[in-house]
Amino acid sequence: MKELSKQDLLHLYRSLIRTRKFDQLNVRLAAEGKLLTFYHSAHGHEAVGVGASSLARDDDYLFIHHRGHGLPYSIPRGIDPKSCVAEHMGRATGWGGGITGFHAVDKEKGVLSSAGTIGSGFVLSAGYGLAAKKNGRGQIAFCFSGDGGVQRGQFHEAMNLCAAWKLPVVFVVENNGMAWFTPNCDTTAVEHVADLAKAYQVPGEIVDGMDVLAVYRATEKAVERARKGEGPSLIECKTFRYRPHSEGRPDVSHYEPRSKEEIASWMERDPVRLFEEKLLKKKVLTAALIEEIAREADEESAAAEKFSFDSPFPDPARLPDMVYAP
Repeated sequence: MKELSKQDLLHLYRSLIRTRKFDQLNVRLAAEGKLLTFYHSAHGHEAVGVGASSLARDDDYLFIHHRGHGLPYSIPRGIDPKSCVAEHMGRATGWGGGITGFHAVDKEKGVLSSAGTIGSGFVLSAGYGLAAKKNGRGQIAFCFSGDGGVQRGQFHEAMNLCAAWKLPVVFVVENNGMAWFTPNCDTTAVEHVADLAKAYQVPGEIVDGMDVLAVYRATEKAVERARKGEGPSLIECKTFRYRPHSEGRPDVSHYEPRSKEEIASWMERDPVRLFEEKLLKKKVLTAALIEEIAREADEESAAAEKFSFDSPFPDPARLPDMVYAP
């Protein structure tokens, strides 16, 4: 494992802050009725996407999870997040031309969107993992999902194929303990998703999904293994969503409001604050630098909001070319 430089640590911190700020922007715009699609906040999940996707190369393949609609995965990759806001507002300057709702795509950075249906990202990642193996350039495929998606049959089909053919795929599961409104303890007999890897003789590791460095280090091992041709790995990140499943929906467990005490307990382990405290102790951050980074992120998100409002809507005449590849 390489030692992370001050620049590396600040990149992770800036990515967390920018993800949080843009997530807050989308939450506000959703509340104001200004988004043309739904929104699943990443609040509480930021460390997973940021920590894992920071290890991807530009020629790797990323199938992302719906938390934050691409923000935690695209921001560390260097994708301009204003294209996320514009897409949600149905503008032509969005990363899908304003017609996809929330599907983040940037082929140059390897972001190939979230799957159209829950679970289909598993088999797509296996397919791209096969392509990566045949290319012979050390590429890998990252597959992000939630704990609910793992209960689909596609997960087991993909895991079995990747294991049998030793495909370079890194499966990252964001386990927040809830599949929509249902606690996963009511829908599965397995307490830890990582335990499922044993059935396919694949390494499975449980990590603290509120700790961006823990996610980074676990992913680093899985990436190294995949690039060496040793096959897939499964990383289960224990995390928590602070907001409802999606904006405007009731925040319930089954039909009862989620426990305020439980939410407050997890809020004490806020991933942004935890990392900030670590970097302060290491003297990587100072109070002045924290203020500067926050101000820059505020200015960037405000500029993105204006950019999106000023952008045109898609030209209906171009829709056939946008939907179908030539």
